[in-house]
Amino acid sequence: MRDILVLCPQERDITAIRSANLGDRYRVHFEGSDLDQLDDFDPVPFLASLDGIAADGVIGTKDQSALLASLVARERGLPSPTPEALIACQHKLRSRERQRAVAPEATPEFALLGEQPPFDFPFFAKPVVGRLSQNAYRIDDAGDLLSLHEMDSYTTRYARIAALAGADPDAVHGFIAEQLLSGDEVTLEGYVHGGRVTTIGVTDSVKYPGTFSFHRFEYPSSLSESCQDELADVASRVLPALGFDDGFFNVEFFITQKGPAQIIEVNGRIASQFAPLVQGLHGRSTYDALFELASGEDPKWETGIPDGVAVSYVVRVFEDAFVEAVPDPEEGLELLVRPGLFLSEQGLNDAVSYRLAILYGFGETREEAVETCRARAAALSFRLAPAPVR
Repeated sequence: MRDILVLCPQERDITAIRSANLGDRYRVHFEGSDLDQLDDFDPVPFLASLDGIAADGVIGTKDQSALLASLVARERGLPSPTPEALIACQHKLRSRERQRAVAPEATPEFALLGEQPPFDFPFFAKPVVGRLSQNAYRIDDAGDLLSLHEMDSYTTRYARIAALAGADPDAVHGFIAEQLLSGDEVTLEGYVHGGRVTTIGVTDSVKYPGTFSFHRFEYPSSLSESCQDELADVASRVLPALGFDDGFFNVEFFITQKGPAQIIEVNGRIASQFAPLVQGLHGRSTYDALFELASGEDPKWETGIPDGVAVSYVVRVFEDAFVEAVPDPEEGLELLVRPGLFLSEQGLNDAVSYRLAILYGFGETREEAVETCRARAAALSFRLAPAPVR
């Protein structure tokens, strides 16, 4: 049996790895805590603590844990995307520059945001290094620029890790301005092995009406086969240009009403939230393929559109509240909050909403899968008390 290090796992990783029965084929070592649950983290002693642990492969499933895994892999000569390739994905300005060089038709206008707006309002602004949709805003006038602020703890921690990869820690600060786009959002997930880009599938993203907050993710996409082939072609050019190999990736796109699809961002990691969807429809987990990649093997994924539809459904509220009680744990339900704290004190949230839970549902049709999730979400017994007006 091979030894696989899983660095700084989130609860979702542990659940997915057990669901795929990977412990029957690998000795899995979960090392470290989910970084999003830590107030402070020093990567140097953490990496040193791994020295005595055997490993034939090492993985991380979030941006920072994936970067830590790449440092371990480089030190030990294990298969992995290089730290430089991951930073090229994660540093949004650098990633945009590489995208523009090989896929100009799919790259929106962008610039580093300085004292003066780089182009006319409105535009979109997001941190040079960030996560999810946190601190990303539509900028309609100069006054909106005053609301921009970095995620201090996240950015500081990223700078420490990136410095170990030889990157300039000061370069992770600031914001990038981008052309304002509209359209439907989708995510293409795949992997690169031996320089060959393989597509797993495309997932549709559906938002709560009038917001940037994700409501659900539907797999497989309702896009035409020709449109999905266009996205795969863009990915096949962009990932090599980023120097990315031997790892999972996902590329988020806007599907515009006119013109080619536009890249939102490239993530050099597995789309962990989609793993239950893929496993439910394909009968194989993306974590299974991720472990094979980490071991130096070709996952030999058989692509194709599966039968049925799977949905990852995000339960949100749009006002802060005190969490008095949450539902009991159950299969196919991720609880993202715990009692005794305000929503604003916990979880990874965007600028306007708070996530309570993620649940998964399946159906023969899109409508059936969505309705299954809606009914299940309505039955969840969260008890929330209004937060005081501040």
